[in-house]
Amino acid sequence: MRSVAIIPARMNSSRFPGKPMALIHGIPMIGHCYFRVRLCQDLDDTFVATCDEEIYEYILSIGGKAVMTSTHHERASDRTAEAMLKIESESDRKIDIAVMVQGDEPMDTPSMISDALNPMFENEAIDVINLMGEIRSQDEFEDTNIVKVVVGPDSNAIYFSREPIPSRSKSTFVPKMLKQICVIPFRRDYLLEFNSTPETFLEKVESVDMLRVIENGKKVRMVMTKEESYSVDTKYDLERVDVLMEDDDLIKKYADLALNRTHI
Repeated sequence: MRSVAIIPARMNSSRFPGKPMALIHGIPMIGHCYFRVRLCQDLDDTFVATCDEEIYEYILSIGGKAVMTSTHHERASDRTAEAMLKIESESDRKIDIAVMVQGDEPMDTPSMISDALNPMFENEAIDVINLMGEIRSQDEFEDTNIVKVVVGPDSNAIYFSREPIPSRSKSTFVPKMLKQICVIPFRRDYLLEFNSTPETFLEKVESVDMLRVIENGKKVRMVMTKEESYSVDTKYDLERVDVLMEDDDLIKKYADLALNRTHI
C-alpha cells in the first residue's frame, strides 16, 4: 500500500500573507513541516504542493520534493488532489492513501502522522481520517481561527465549527474541548470523489471542508493525539509556536538540511 504525504501551501493567505516562508528558529515554516512529515516511517514519500515559485524553489533547494499546482484552488484538498495525480503520472505508480498535512502546522510530528494512518491500514472501510487534539485554554476554545470538533461514541465527527462547541454553559458536566488538527489521510478514490462533490451549505458557513463529508452522509473518523500542536494563522501564533519549539528535539535532526547548509 503506497502512502504519500502532500503538504499544500501558498503564499497568498488572507490572514497572514507569506506565512509558509515565515521563519521559526531561522527556518521557513514550510521547511519545518516538510522535514517533520518526511521523518514518518509509515510514509513512502513526501511532497509539497504549491502554486508559488518561492515555496517550490525553497523545497528543491533543501533537496525536497515539490509539485507546482494551479493558482485557482480554493481548498487545500483540491491542491492535494491535483498534486496526487501529477505524482502518479510522473512516477507511473498509483497512490493508495494521500495524507494531506497543512503547511501551517509546524509542530506536527512523525508519530502524529502514524497515528492518523494506522486506523486506515487496519480498516479498509475508512475513507477519511482527521487527527484531533485537546484544547488547553478557554482563549483557544473561543479563537475563531481554530476549528472545533464534536465527536460521537463511534469516534466519528458529528460537527465542526469555528465557534466554541459544544456549549460549556448549559450542563453541570463540562465536556472536553477538541480541535481539528489538519493531518487528514484520504483514500485515493475518495479524495477524487470528495473534490468532485459540490461545496455544501454548512461547509461554506463554517469554512471547514470536512463538513462536506458529513453533509453527504459519509463519515470522518477522528483520531486523538496527545501531542501538542498549534496552527499558525497570525503573527501572534508564529511567536507562540517559536517559543514552544525552543527545545524541540526533532529540529536537531533536520536543521542543517532546512537551512541548506548541507545536502541530502
